[in-house]
Formats: sequence, C-alpha cells, structure tokens
Amino acid sequence: MWGREPTILLIDGQSFYASVEKAAHPAYRDMPVAVGDPERRSGIILAACPIAKAGGVTTAERVGEAIAKCPNLMVIRPRMQTYISISLFITAIYESFTDLVEPYSIDEQFLDVTGSLSGGENAESLARRIQAKVLLSTGVWSRVGIGPSKILAKMATDNFAKKRPDGIFKLGRGNIETELWPLPVEQMFMVGSRMAYHFHRMGLPTIGDVARTDLGELKRKMRREMGRQSDIQAEYYWQTARGIDPSPVVASTRGTLQSISHGKALRANLYRKLPDIEVVLLELVIEVCRRARRLGKQGRVVSVGAVETDGRRTFSFGRQTTLPYATSLTHEVAEAARRLFVTHWRGMPISRLFISLTELSGDDTYQLTLFEDRPKIYSLERAADSIKDRFGDAALIRASSLLEAGVARERAAQIGGHYR
Repeated sequence: MWGREPTILLIDGQSFYASVEKAAHPAYRDMPVAVGDPERRSGIILAACPIAKAGGVTTAERVGEAIAKCPNLMVIRPRMQTYISISLFITAIYESFTDLVEPYSIDEQFLDVTGSLSGGENAESLARRIQAKVLLSTGVWSRVGIGPSKILAKMATDNFAKKRPDGIFKLGRGNIETELWPLPVEQMFMVGSRMAYHFHRMGLPTIGDVARTDLGELKRKMRREMGRQSDIQAEYYWQTARGIDPSPVVASTRGTLQSISHGKALRANLYRKLPDIEVVLLELVIEVCRRARRLGKQGRVVSVGAVETDGRRTFSFGRQTTLPYATSLTHEVAEAARRLFVTHWRGMPISRLFISLTELSGDDTYQLTLFEDRPKIYSLERAADSIKDRFGDAALIRASSLLEAGVARERAAQIGGHYR
C-alpha cells in the first residue's frame, strides 16, 4: 500500500500556552490554569491545562463562563512573544534529531525521522527521547503520533496519542483497519460538522466506510450529494481515510513572497465617520510599508478591503489599483489606499479593514521622480524603522494615532491580536 515506509512524527505540545505558563509559575502546578485576558470576561479562553479541562473549561469559551464552571481557575494574560520564542526553541530541539522538521502550527510540527533511526532503535523509543528532552527543556509535555505519512501521523496524534498516558501512538498498515477505520467519520482529518453531515446522508458514518468504498462509487455518491464539482474532494477524503499522503516533510514551507498585507477587526460602533476610519487606514499602511522595507520589497498594486455593517447585514468590498511605479513609501501607498476606500465605501460603520501590497519586486532599485526626493524619503522611513526595531513599535507613532480612533499603541503591545 505504501511501499517502503518512511517514519513520520507529528508532535503536539499539550495545552501549549497553558503549559508554558505553568512551567513559568511552579506554584500553579496543581491548579487549574487557562490563558486569556482576566480583565475581559467576554474574551475567550485560548488554552486550558488538563486540570482546568477536567473542571469543565473548554478552549474558545468566554472567560466569564469558564470561571463560572471552575471558580478557582487561574486566568493568565497571554504572552505571545514568549510562546513564539519557546516554539522556535522546540523546533531547534527537533532539529537536533532530524534535519526534516516542518512546523504545522505554533504547537505542532512534523518530523521525518526515517534517517534518524539507527542501532535498532524504533520510532516509539525515539519519540520518548524527544518527549523527555522537550519536557526537561521547556516544561511542555508532548504527544507524538507516528505513521508512514503525514496524514496518518496527524490522525494518530489527534485520535489516539492525546488520550494515552504515555502520549505516543503509531498508526500504519498493520493497524489502520482495526484502530482508525472504526472511528466516526467526524474524527477524520479535515472533516468538519458540515462534511460529516454529508457523509452520514451518504450512508458512510465511519472512516472505514469511506475507505472501503470504491473510489468511483464514492465520486458518484458525492456528486449526487454535493454536485458535479466534488470529484477532487471525493479523492482527497478517500485517500485520507486510507492514510495515503504523498506530501513530504519539508524543512521550510515558505515559497516566493506574493503579497504583504495587514488587517484589523474593529468595533463598528466606533468607526462610523471617515476621519476615524482614515486613522486606522493610515496605521495599516504604515505597517505594510514597514514590513515591505524590512523584507527588501516594494509593490506596484495596492488593495483595500473592508467590511461594513448596518447592524443587521454586512457588506464587503475589495478593490485594487496599479501605481505608476513600485513603492514602499507610506505616503504613496496611503494616498492610493484612501482613494480606493473613499470611492467604494457605502458610508456604513466599518467592522474590518484590510490593506495589501502585491506585484512585488526588490527595492534595491527604484524609480526617481522630478518633484520628490524619493531617496531622501526612503532614508527617513528606514531610519524610523530602525528606531522601532530597537525600541519597540510605539517608539515612533503618528500624531493621528494618539486620537481615540487610533489602534497603533494597542497593537504595539500585541502579536496576532494578543498581548506579547
């Protein structure tokens, strides 16, 4: 079925954010801990330790609801930069075992250890060594799924390793039919509630039912259920159920950079007037241009997207314009972005703004103009970038960001919308 089988691990950090916090606060070792904003009862729980989960706390529920279920819950404000740093440190640990490490998320990574097994060591033994090194180094307990493909390693982790005391489980051709196939189809990778509904309607309630169905018959069933464009989905789910996944573990998943973008969700009741919206629009442009300069890029196409609402319905638009020449200068991108927004905005409150720069090229050469000293402006903006890089994003901000509508100061203390 797979020929010569590689050995692939999917390693997941248990309750990653919460585990990092418990390691940083030994006094909380035997207490229920969750990561969220303790000052915002309407905010959500980002992670909960096993003790908190045993008390009924679930990820993504409201902080207030979690505390109501578990009154002695310790809610700790997230520190995203710390979590990112520890994730990168764990990657370095994995790389001491194999060169083939592919991050899947901040707390999950694929490892191809086919070439790392020597001296008669099996995958389970290697997994235990990795678990021990990560735990000793970071305080984070890892669960390890093992398989001959990335998809089987992932399903081994999610469906089995996470439920075992030793945190290790292996799926392969020797046990896929007895272990994986009896599971409900909802537990197959990439099957959400809607897709599970379709499978149940087709009379395929388990993963094994999908796997045992002839591919041609599965395509016919899915066409009847979901329409003529479902053949690719049918083949994907059929291969997933059988553990077939030819994609290799690659050390880097970064391809050629196609765009540089930035967006912000807003409280629509606060962004009804153009002057307030313009403040955020400029802040997004500043960040996009700064990121472009950091990457040595400039772009010729500026795009603006927005979601507006009347309180009952939402409307969205996305428009782009091509500039005469590529740029990463704030005032040039801001002028184009504002023009796009004003032209296409219906006048309703804004709940989300988005800016992107595409058709990228290197900024080692750029267009000179008769009416502006573009080299001097680039030098000024790069000097400002250097100050922010050294002293923090809030070291230099536009005066407009000090207005009530500004979000730059708040974002300077965050990563990905969460506190550093």
